[in-house]
Amino acid sequence: MKRIFFNEVVTRDGFQIEPEFIATDAKVALVDALSACGYAKIEVTSFTSPKAIPMLRDAEEVMGRIKRVPGVEYTVLVPNLRGAERAMESRADELNLVMSTSETHNLANLRMPREKSFAALAEVIRFVAGRTPINVSLSTAFGCPMEGDVPQAEVLAWAQRFADLGVRGLTICDTTGMAHPAQVARMCDALQDRFAGLQLTLHFHNTRGMGLANVLAAVQQGIVRFDGSLGGLGGCPYAPGASGNICSEDAIHMLQAMGYDTGVDLGKLLAIARALPGIVGHEVPGQVAKAGPSMQLHPVPAAVTELRAALAFS
Repeated sequence: MKRIFFNEVVTRDGFQIEPEFIATDAKVALVDALSACGYAKIEVTSFTSPKAIPMLRDAEEVMGRIKRVPGVEYTVLVPNLRGAERAMESRADELNLVMSTSETHNLANLRMPREKSFAALAEVIRFVAGRTPINVSLSTAFGCPMEGDVPQAEVLAWAQRFADLGVRGLTICDTTGMAHPAQVARMCDALQDRFAGLQLTLHFHNTRGMGLANVLAAVQQGIVRFDGSLGGLGGCPYAPGASGNICSEDAIHMLQAMGYDTGVDLGKLLAIARALPGIVGHEVPGQVAKAGPSMQLHPVPAAVTELRAALAFS
């Protein structure tokens, strides 16, 4: 079985739409705990304007206080050149740039047409100039909640433009959970045919309950990198009906049960996931943290033990 690599996004994508500010101390402690679990990457925060995303206004402090573990990449979301400058000063291991493949969603999310977004992100790529790896996340790649279908050819065309600029990786995002497994399989085949030399990551949401099915479809087509959010937190604030990301611990549990090596210590991760409701102040969608792993057995009821004893003597 191939090794599967997970990128944890809870402290960025998960926390960005929380109604109450998560204390900086809690964010730092959570990143430090997740760092010990075996993730390939942790998306720590976003260097956006504090006015735009007030929940992540402590980006510099969080990045300055986390305890970095060798082998884990600490990545951050960067919207523009100023954000890139701040991220570089904070010693981010990777910059994640974002734009939408849907014109309407890009206008809603970033307040500019796609071509203007591309020009701004190209400026960031030129500024970084090989000093720090860059990943580009393409939102609404499987459908837009305002426009509907986003043609696969459109997604590939934008991906090609960024590949031509020399980025290290591409993340293809199902921003509002509109994807289905057959569509995912087609997209994965096309991506790997054209961009075999890049890190290809899939980012799914569970808005319509198909998140894990889509992960499995991508794995079966050969994709080995995925975003996930602890507890299933997150969602795009500019996409109507967008609920949380796929739940990291649920996806990791599924793949490990099937024999895949994720490199993640599921026991450690579940302990952290069970503490998450206390951090955010509400219940979270994740299932495995509540039910336990499938091979975690329960004590035999006393009545069954007594019945077996009685049957043995009958």
